[in-house]
Amino acid sequence: MAATTERIPHVIPSSSAYHENKLVSWLSVVDHKRIAQLYLLAGLLFFLTGGVEAFIMRLQLAHPNGHVVSAVLFNQLFTMHGTTMIFLAIMPMLIGFVNAVLPLQIGARDVAYPRLNALSFWLFLAGGLLLNSSWFLGGAPNAGWFNYVPISNPPYSPGLGVDFYDIGLQIAGIGTLMTGINFLVTLVNLRAPGMRLMRLPMFTWTVLVTMVLILFAFPPLTVTLFLQTFERLFGAQFFSVAAGGNPLLWSNMFWIFGHPEVYILILPAFGIISEVVPVFSRKPLFGYTSMVLATLAIGFLSFMVWVHHMFTLGYGPFVNSIFALTSMMIAIPTGVKVFNWLATMWGGQIRFTTSMLWAIGFLFCFVLGGMSGVMLAIAPADLQYNNSYFVVAHFHYVLIGGTLFALFAGIYYWFPKMTGRMLSERLGKWNFWLTLIGFNITFFPMHFLGLMGMPRRIYTYAPGNGFTFWNEVSTFGVFILAAGVLLFVVNLFTSLQRGEKAVADPWDGRSLEWSISSPAPAYNFAKIPLVRGADPFWLEKMHGNGRMLPAPGQEHHHGPPNTVHMPRPTMIPLIIAAALLILGYGFIYHALVVEILGFLVLVVGLHRSMFTPDPGEYVPIEEEPAEEVGADG
Repeated sequence: MAATTERIPHVIPSSSAYHENKLVSWLSVVDHKRIAQLYLLAGLLFFLTGGVEAFIMRLQLAHPNGHVVSAVLFNQLFTMHGTTMIFLAIMPMLIGFVNAVLPLQIGARDVAYPRLNALSFWLFLAGGLLLNSSWFLGGAPNAGWFNYVPISNPPYSPGLGVDFYDIGLQIAGIGTLMTGINFLVTLVNLRAPGMRLMRLPMFTWTVLVTMVLILFAFPPLTVTLFLQTFERLFGAQFFSVAAGGNPLLWSNMFWIFGHPEVYILILPAFGIISEVVPVFSRKPLFGYTSMVLATLAIGFLSFMVWVHHMFTLGYGPFVNSIFALTSMMIAIPTGVKVFNWLATMWGGQIRFTTSMLWAIGFLFCFVLGGMSGVMLAIAPADLQYNNSYFVVAHFHYVLIGGTLFALFAGIYYWFPKMTGRMLSERLGKWNFWLTLIGFNITFFPMHFLGLMGMPRRIYTYAPGNGFTFWNEVSTFGVFILAAGVLLFVVNLFTSLQRGEKAVADPWDGRSLEWSISSPAPAYNFAKIPLVRGADPFWLEKMHGNGRMLPAPGQEHHHGPPNTVHMPRPTMIPLIIAAALLILGYGFIYHALVVEILGFLVLVVGLHRSMFTPDPGEYVPIEEEPAEEVGADG
């Protein structure tokens, strides 16, 4: 009798209890939707941190011979701003969207490896916290976000800052690699019946290619950071010319990662725009097949252009010509996407919601950034643009005008699905216009500064160089840009508290995530849906009864009736991440006791992970109000 009692599955009271907002529940979370919220919140905090760093640099450069910060502190701000924005802000927020949306779009109840998903987040957070703690533990890294050698070698960067950079990014990078594996397996194995590859939403397609890029691009970065860690901490000589090393090894290995990283950041942004534009144009996406092929082409070509970051290093005209050609070629599939978005809007019934405004702003700014990118791809011209503020203008138009604007479009679009609340459209439009105007006033003058000869990475300049006016204009724009971002933060937190409650389908959406309640229940789908075509939910609204049909073969259920089996929360991922954080500090400070402590915690965490099975728990299905499903906003 006792044995029978032990086999009774654990049933949690309701999905609302499953989402209960308590500290322990957040520390042990494995639900992909809540992990998405953690990614987005952490990414936003790091984004604000990076923004403050940029704001201080702009104040320093507003006038000649500035004295806001010293040269040493400026180099630290410059390094941490770039590193934070790329590795700890924009990329984690994109991964947050992947967590929040992708399982819903493919009709899955969770990701393939929920525990691994949680571990990916805690490793990212541990790496980010370790890196930023360098501000308080002897000084931040100061060799640039690209960390070039020999500048980052011990003779030129003798403090601990670069060590924090190397080890912090290794910890965070392990989490990113796990994310790539997890979502590839999820996409291959957990798609709903009928969800063939050529029926995938475009956001899901871009994520698929992005995860492949992560698997191939992050190992070169990890290896390079590992080599420098050994050089700085244990006296190896991989990059020292005097000992037979080669500093160009760092440049090549870093940019073999670095340029695919640009597309790791921009491809999910393309996917977001490809979701927003058709919904608010009330048309199917124009040229779906060509968009898929363009995404695959961008992913392939992204590994063939890295030397355009090194045109001035003396590789010669033959090598430079090859990489100039591939750098121009990648503009072709990107242009296909732009024309397809415009064709989708052409003749459509466009609704100028906040999300659609961000998408249109994305198109304007990204095209400008792409045009300057083609200019930089011309090797002889790049000799003039190189290391000037023209390059700074280019990549900010691509990464902020491109990726960040798309992120804002995605936040306003999917916020109701993630939280059950609507963001204020009135505040949202103020947020958009202030950000768009401030962004262009800040970064467009940098094109002129670059053409006038202002070098990047300088902490001040003489009054007779002619740089003063455009630097003053650029700094003025930062205040407007900051006001737009702060207005978004106000909108975010006020909407979470008292925003209008969202129905299941506030935008009259096309993909599967809009077929379930807002916010999505713990189990996502009470019955796995049957996909009968592209834009599956739109198809059911047009030709069905407005509800997704359940896939056949779901009548066999081994748990209690009207329940769904889900993974149980666990603290194991947090323990493993904490162990690597402790180990990181131990290596940086050569503290044997701390290293042993971290190793023991890691052994405990890995042992629990491998030998503690997850029995899961059965979540009761909650009935959705019929009037909320398929509501037309």
